[in-house]
Amino acid sequence: MAGHTQQPSGRGNPRPAPSPSPVPGPVPGASERVALKKEIGLLSACTIIIGNIIGSGIFISPKGVLEHSGSVGLALFVWVLGGGVTALGSLCYAELGVAIPKSGGDYAYVTEIFGGLAGFLLLWSAVLIMYPTSLAVISMTFSNYVLQPVFPNCIPPTAASRVLSMACLMLLTWVNSSSVRWATRIQDMFTGGKLLALSLIIGVGLLQIFQGHFEELRPSNAFAFWMMPSVGHLALAFLQGSFAFSGWNFLNYVTEEMVDARKNLPRAIFISIPLVTFVYTFTNIAYFTAMSPQELLSSNAVAVTFGEKLLGYFSWVMPVSVALSTFGGINGYLFTYSSAGPQPSSCSWATHTHSSTTCPSSTTSAMASPSWACCCCAGGGLRSTGPSR
Repeated sequence: MAGHTQQPSGRGNPRPAPSPSPVPGPVPGASERVALKKEIGLLSACTIIIGNIIGSGIFISPKGVLEHSGSVGLALFVWVLGGGVTALGSLCYAELGVAIPKSGGDYAYVTEIFGGLAGFLLLWSAVLIMYPTSLAVISMTFSNYVLQPVFPNCIPPTAASRVLSMACLMLLTWVNSSSVRWATRIQDMFTGGKLLALSLIIGVGLLQIFQGHFEELRPSNAFAFWMMPSVGHLALAFLQGSFAFSGWNFLNYVTEEMVDARKNLPRAIFISIPLVTFVYTFTNIAYFTAMSPQELLSSNAVAVTFGEKLLGYFSWVMPVSVALSTFGGINGYLFTYSSAGPQPSSCSWATHTHSSTTCPSSTTSAMASPSWACCCCAGGGLRSTGPSR
């Protein structure tokens, strides 16, 4: 119509696109889940098992096994049997680790099956009693063997042993609280050192056998009983051998830090336990190529006596090897047992997480602190009873 302005129809014009809804950002104060870094591969998993099993026991325990066995042949059988029982226990823990893929080992499994109260009681009894005393004994063993070449003709001073033990604990506590990677590197390095020391003993023993020095290993001599063992004696011999195998379950304490734990946990067990059993058995065979049963029973440190008889000028290698072995054992204890409690995501008051490593540092420190007190209060007693694992 003339003079009438037609209003444009909005039907043909597109509607403006709606503004995108804002992406919800993190709510201030909301807690984020903190996960442990997966930095433990198959090699590191094997070194954790081997490094925790091989402590000072193989250098000292053969005396107790032989004493209660009554013959060389039965003593060797006890070592093989101890490895077999350890393998069975490790396979059971491998099944648990795959079924309950949580770090914490015994604490995680007991909490999952029996509830929080049982797990709480287990954890605190371990943190306050079992772990610190074990660390104290091993650290005192380390200091005694480090100082032995410095004081060859006398007992090392108690004050020096205590200071060195505390320095070792403080150093390794700091390393485990700072970096998982450095802790695993230390474990790998010192596990290699342990195996090299035992390989030296086995190599010297094989050389002795090739030279015809294996009188004690002949069947007629090996099963010549100077004491007919009772059931109680056999149990004590097996206990001594099993004690040297302790540490086979430590990998389950760091399951969440393993790369592909479902595959690598059983593989590490299949590799490590037979290897440790082989090394232990042939190390004892090497001992008997250099010492008679009477000489071995009269020795307080079998490996040191072995070195003095066969290595001559290089006999100092044995106490140093025991010291390195125990140093790696302390690192393994701290590394695995630092995960034996509530993780940061579930219990922030119990564990302080380092901003870049997610190491449960306060659990490690809280576990090591009583160990320092044990070292200060029990230095003389540990020396009198002799080193443990």
